[in-house]
Amino acid sequence: MGELSSTERDAVERASAEPMLDQVLAWAAINSGSSNLAGLERMAEILADAFTALPGVLRLEQPAPVQTVDAAGKTVELNHGRHLHLSVRPTAPVQLLFTGHMDTVFPVDHGFQETRWLEDRVLNGPGVADMKGGLSVMLAALKAVEQDRHADRLGYEIIINSDEEVGSLSSAPLIAQAAQGKRAALTYEPAALPDGTLAGARPGSGNFSFLIRGKSAHAGRNPEEGRNAVVAASELALRLAMSKTPGLAINPAKIDGGGPNNVVPDLAILRVNMRPRTSDDQEIAGRLIAKAVDETAKQHEVYIEIHGGFARPPKPLSEEAEALFGLVQKAGADLGQPISWQPSGGVCDGNNIAACGVPVVDTMGVRGGKIHSMEEFLITESLGERAALSALTILRLAQEAA
Repeated sequence: MGELSSTERDAVERASAEPMLDQVLAWAAINSGSSNLAGLERMAEILADAFTALPGVLRLEQPAPVQTVDAAGKTVELNHGRHLHLSVRPTAPVQLLFTGHMDTVFPVDHGFQETRWLEDRVLNGPGVADMKGGLSVMLAALKAVEQDRHADRLGYEIIINSDEEVGSLSSAPLIAQAAQGKRAALTYEPAALPDGTLAGARPGSGNFSFLIRGKSAHAGRNPEEGRNAVVAASELALRLAMSKTPGLAINPAKIDGGGPNNVVPDLAILRVNMRPRTSDDQEIAGRLIAKAVDETAKQHEVYIEIHGGFARPPKPLSEEAEALFGLVQKAGADLGQPISWQPSGGVCDGNNIAACGVPVVDTMGVRGGKIHSMEEFLITESLGERAALSALTILRLAQEAA
């Protein structure tokens, strides 16, 4: 170890000694896919029990209302699980925010439900890296910090949401509220690379549903009287795809609609994801959408409604964020852990936190890889490493009040 005080060394040792692997194995055995409400409720209750080891007021918060457009073109309510919210010492001089998510991308009927050892210290399983491993790291670090004699200098809020993998629409208001007045935030997504590299700048992300209403007609007798919604949706998809720029990725992902071959379809829904690199690119995206929708609607004589928007703002690397990364890097160096960072094409709750003006490092979780696939893996020795890194980072942030 490098230049650690005796209290820092004690906290680091406590954090790395926590039984994190046992937690990961138990938590990964629970399917908590974003749409599995029963599994999410079970996960929320188990996490609530685990996090009662920390002081403060713990609540399971109801999700905010969220709507979407279904394949029939109807606006329907989306159901989400409850979110864990813990508030500790809200009047302490240094206030931090810690976030993570309990949901995974694997639904209850997915074939990937069990953990297995790929090799010594490499565990394969659903959510082991993203992010049940990260949740165990967060808890271990905070339990260690709470035993420090200067813990009363530090206040914090923890948000563990149930919908991060589907955009955090039902938890975004809770995260935004918790971010207010915070000195910094740490989020426990897995490291950007298996070597522990952190994610720096991130693009934004927006999900859109374009509801196209045409006019039905007989495909043989009077097709000229119809207005083909599927053709219009296809052209809109092409217009948008061809409008991409170096700072704006555009992915038309799905078209719902159509019916019997002898009927001109009068309804289609186009689903599109957009990822702007900067706020300027996001403004450009808005203009591109308006232009493509207007031109397609006029050419095909259809009506187009736009649903959705940019739920994840772009996350540039601000001066404050660079300073926080530097603090984490120094803590890593003192622990013998080389820490670097690089831009990432992915998005997470760190985007939303940064948009609130709070510097955030959002890949404080475990080392692993191949997340969102059946090959997802966790390098188990990183549990202790990253818990130590978090504990030391938190203590040094708390020392600002000294």
